[in-house]
Amino acid sequence: MLLIPAGSFQMGSDSNGASYDKDEKPVHIVHVEAFYMDKYEVTNAQYQKFVEATEHRIPEPWNDSSFNQPDQPVVGVSWHDAVAYANWSGKRLPTEAEWEYAARGGLEGKQYPWRDKLTHDAANYLGIGGKDQWADSTALVGSFESNGYGLYDMAGNVWEWCSDWYGEDYYSISPQNNPQGPNTGQYRVLRGGAWNYSSEYLRVANRGSGNPVRPNVDAGLGFRCVSKSHVVVR
Repeated sequence: MLLIPAGSFQMGSDSNGASYDKDEKPVHIVHVEAFYMDKYEVTNAQYQKFVEATEHRIPEPWNDSSFNQPDQPVVGVSWHDAVAYANWSGKRLPTEAEWEYAARGGLEGKQYPWRDKLTHDAANYLGIGGKDQWADSTALVGSFESNGYGLYDMAGNVWEWCSDWYGEDYYSISPQNNPQGPNTGQYRVLRGGAWNYSSEYLRVANRGSGNPVRPNVDAGLGFRCVSKSHVVVR
C-alpha cells in the first residue's frame, strides 16, 4: 500500500474541459485526510487466498484463460464481493472522493492521471494499439506507467468499485471535508474505465455506477482497497 497525503483538490469537471458529463458538475473543492491505497488493483492471486479462507464464491471469469492469470486483476466481482474481501483483509473500499484525489496523483486540472492526452502506451482501454497483447483482456497489474503517487492502472484495465452510493446531482450538495456520498441509492460508484471502454471513460473525473446486488460476471469490473494505516497484503 502507498501513502496518499492529506490535501484538497478540485473534484469534477466543467464545460471548459475537453470532455465532461453532467454528473461531473459543479467543480467543487474537496479535502481528504491521509490514507493508504493499494498500489495495484486486487489480483486473482490475492482474491484466491480470500476465497480459500472464507469459501466465498468463485468469480465466473476464472473459467476464462483471458482473465484468470495470477497477476491479472480479479474481475466479475460485485460490490458486495469487493466489500467482503476488503473486510477480510482489514481494509475498505475507497470513497469516490478518495479515489479521484488519488487518481489525480497530485496534478490539478488534468484529464488523466498523468496528463491531458491519453496515448496508447499509457493504459489498457478499447482501441489500444501500443501494447496490443492486451487488446481483448485485462493486463497484468503494473503493465503501464504509474501516476504521481505511484499508483498503477488508475485509468483503464478495470472499473473499480467505490464505497459510495451514486448520486447524479450529489456534487451540488457534497460537503467539503471527506464526502461519503449520498445516504441511499440504487447503484454504487465505479471509477477508472476499463479495457473494453473508450478513452473518455478513463478520465479522472468520469463517474460510472453499477448494481451492487446483482451477481456480477462483468470481466471489466474489479477494485482496489484503502486503509487509514498500512496493511500488509495477505
